[in-house]
Amino acid sequence: MTQSYTLRAMEPLVLASRSPQRKALMEGLNLPFEIVPSSVNEEAHVSEDPAKRAQQLARMKAQDVAAKMPGRVVIGCDTLVESSTGVLLEKPKDAADAAEMLREQSGSTSRIHSALCIVDAKGNLHEGLSTSKVWFKELTEEDIAWWISTNQWQDRSGSFQIDGQGQLMIEHLEGDWSGVVGLPVFLLGELLTEAGMP
Repeated sequence: MTQSYTLRAMEPLVLASRSPQRKALMEGLNLPFEIVPSSVNEEAHVSEDPAKRAQQLARMKAQDVAAKMPGRVVIGCDTLVESSTGVLLEKPKDAADAAEMLREQSGSTSRIHSALCIVDAKGNLHEGLSTSKVWFKELTEEDIAWWISTNQWQDRSGSFQIDGQGQLMIEHLEGDWSGVVGLPVFLLGELLTEAGMP
């Protein structure tokens, strides 16, 4: 039994996300994996509470892909940004929406909720949440216009990213940098161990 499970566990992990940032973090871990994005509608039947919403979406994505790939270990992820006033900042609709999100966060502290759900080879769930705080600099309209011009706000919760040039808008970080990027690596290690991965 042990040998059979070990052989199955060594199959490539399945990352239920098309995020290039998550892909890069997985590659840095040197773990075999493949990408199979979920088809979950992120607007469907989820909590308005940012932390709970991130957890529910991560679970929905993992279960969606796991249903198509039984017996595989699937990683579902979701990252949401909550402003200092409690406003949920999801992916911006357009440049104007992105600029407004940056004004909301300028000179204040946002909470980044990064959730993981792993469906193991037996179909069991292993879940966790990493929450970090990001202090933004006071952003001028010129700063905001510059960031919008990079197009790096697109498809990013809160309209920012902390890797690359996005770090220039940040004053301080408390928590897990990889979680803010979109895949909390320390939490991933704990959950994979819990799931019985070698």
